[in-house]
Amino acid sequence: MDYPEHYELVFHAPASDADTIVVHRTERAGAGGYPIYEDDSGIVRAEISPEGDVRMVASGGHQDPGLPTVVRPDDEP
Repeated sequence: MDYPEHYELVFHAPASDADTIVVHRTERAGAGGYPIYEDDSGIVRAEISPEGDVRMVASGGHQDPGLPTVVRPDDEP
């Protein structure tokens, strides 16, 4: 299956309208068998299915990442 290289994850941010993070596909797969995407820092990680279902993946201890409100493929790197 051909997966997008990048996604935009849009999170609700209390101080502003939204916070958008671009994640790129890695070589790893998550528990559901779908690719793991991460941001450039490696802190934000998500397993994203072809249907756009998201499972956030903790990148460190004590992390409890919230779900994005919008997930969209991003054609720009």
